[in-house]
Amino acid sequence: MASKTPSGPRVAAIVGPYLCGKTALFESILMLTEAIGRKGSSKEGYAVSDGTPEAKKRHMSTEVNVATAEYLGEAWTFLDCPGSVEMIQESINALMVADAAVVVCEADASRALTVAPVLKFLDEKDIPHILFINKMDTAISSVKETLTALQVHSKRPLVLREVPIREGDNIIGHVDLVSERAFEWAPGKPSKLIEIPGTVQDREAEARTELLESLADFDDALLESLLEDVIPSSEEIYNSLTNDLQRSFIVPAFIGSAEQDNGIRRLMKALRHECPEAPATAERLSIDSGDGVLAQVFKTVHAGHAGKMSFARIWRGEATDGMTLNDERVSGMHRVMGQKHDKVSKANAGEVIALGRMDSVHTGTTLSENANGAVISWPDALKPLFALSIHAEHRDDEVKLSGALAKLADQDPSISFGPDPDTGEFLLWGQGEMHLLVTIDRLMDRFGLNILSDRPRIPYKETIRKPISQHSRHKKQSGGHGEFGDVHLDIKPLPRGSGFQFNDTITGGVVPKQYIPAVEHGVKDFMSRGPLGFTVVDISVTLTDGQFHAVDSSEMAFKKAAGQAMRQGMPNCNPVLLEPIFKVEIVLPNEFTSKIQRLISGRRGHILGFDAKQGWDGWDEVSVQLPQSEMHDLIIELRSMTQGVGTFQYEFDHLQELSGKDADTVVSQREAALAN
Repeated sequence: MASKTPSGPRVAAIVGPYLCGKTALFESILMLTEAIGRKGSSKEGYAVSDGTPEAKKRHMSTEVNVATAEYLGEAWTFLDCPGSVEMIQESINALMVADAAVVVCEADASRALTVAPVLKFLDEKDIPHILFINKMDTAISSVKETLTALQVHSKRPLVLREVPIREGDNIIGHVDLVSERAFEWAPGKPSKLIEIPGTVQDREAEARTELLESLADFDDALLESLLEDVIPSSEEIYNSLTNDLQRSFIVPAFIGSAEQDNGIRRLMKALRHECPEAPATAERLSIDSGDGVLAQVFKTVHAGHAGKMSFARIWRGEATDGMTLNDERVSGMHRVMGQKHDKVSKANAGEVIALGRMDSVHTGTTLSENANGAVISWPDALKPLFALSIHAEHRDDEVKLSGALAKLADQDPSISFGPDPDTGEFLLWGQGEMHLLVTIDRLMDRFGLNILSDRPRIPYKETIRKPISQHSRHKKQSGGHGEFGDVHLDIKPLPRGSGFQFNDTITGGVVPKQYIPAVEHGVKDFMSRGPLGFTVVDISVTLTDGQFHAVDSSEMAFKKAAGQAMRQGMPNCNPVLLEPIFKVEIVLPNEFTSKIQRLISGRRGHILGFDAKQGWDGWDEVSVQLPQSEMHDLIIELRSMTQGVGTFQYEFDHLQELSGKDADTVVSQREAALAN
């Protein structure tokens, strides 16, 4: 490979499914670049990545970890992204500022599906990416089988750059298909250059031909050479690979073992030569090359006494400590290495920097010297899929809880919180149970809050089946002015979804006009808790007659009379329980679609229809209706059934009558709750 002109600072995001070895690769790269002197381990709790208490507790990445390094005289920032699908918002944010992504996966064809979500996002955003097939020392499938299984989930051709060298059942090295040089792996050491073994020559020749044919699909000159049986030079092939990767035409695939430091050097060399630079990435993102500083925040951290830190990629200009961006002064600039922050006075285009105490800035914010300047597009935050009802163990901490959650939602836009308008419970929403448990851990570790959580209550409603006319008189004499109100009410059921209607047919002033609104207020007050203990909906109440007293009548008296009439009449209207029904759009690989019927029927739902998901080959979209009471852990079961990749969107559809034992259970539980 020819020498190259030194590049400006570049950013590579390391992504992939849970347990694929991303953090091991991250640590191995930092070791190779001499950014660290000792390779860390998540399991042992001393990695540059996964340094937060919640990450150490679970031995997994829970947020993007940032590290700067230098390789062969060029500056790099590496973003180690969490693998859990519940933390994918973090990965999305990191990928939006990356020049390229390294997609890590295992040599296991049966787990190819777990890589699908990230591959589809990279395809959608046209982000150049490289595939690193990890754990080759414990490979379950061949490289060819793995690549074939992965290709199903990628719109771009996956192009093999290396083939393994085997010795019995063990993989001991690789052959580079461009240079046609063979390397023998040595754990923790640079690979040793060797002759291509005779046992791999045929496979190497076959794979190299496949590589050239893939490149020729995007390179007319290379195609012409192949048609004329002219063997292209290594330099021509490298140039073609570079152009195709930077234009996101292909996905080169490398092999190795991060734990053993095998294949890492070759991967880094490919990144160095073929990864786009910041100006090319800015062009891809439609960022103009104007004057002045332009940066984008992709990560926010509230770091206790250190205050708020905004991690940003600088797209143009020179940022300096103390300058004003978006009408806010930068108070401290830091270059980041995991949990270690080194203060700097300036940073140039292409760099990733942490900016201090920019309180009005949040993840996705475009920063410029002109507050009304350019705005770079940013993906919407993921919609919530799972909720918990939470409250502070100590009542005095409730105000503190809201403030802490506001900071965490600023840090992680895929969580949300607030009171449920129907039940009054304080709900925390996120991408799954683990996501919310990590959030609760952060409330403890960073804000000193002890949090109690529970399954959210379902906002059942109630209505009536039959009409009734009810007369009620409220009369109270206690010396001086008394209380008198007399009402006749017609209570009737309405069609589902009609809400509440109040009317009056009063003539002759039997109930003075000034008291009629009080009657309506009395009815509405009762409706907040009907005979079954829930909010009453879909009824009509008409005031048809009544009496008043010139001295003792008042708004309060008529309000009480109306409430009394409702309490007396409603139990005789055949009250029924209503449960909320949601329309749910489930997205999953079509190999699992046949299992949906059992999952939905087991949750008292029914399927509305099936369809292929547009733009997603091999995926289906299934429309269903489900009771809200059956949706709490739907995402958990769906992910368990689909190797973690199934998901859904939902919206309220209608209220539906619930009867029998299920209704009896709900009502009895409500009675017990109200009694406490």
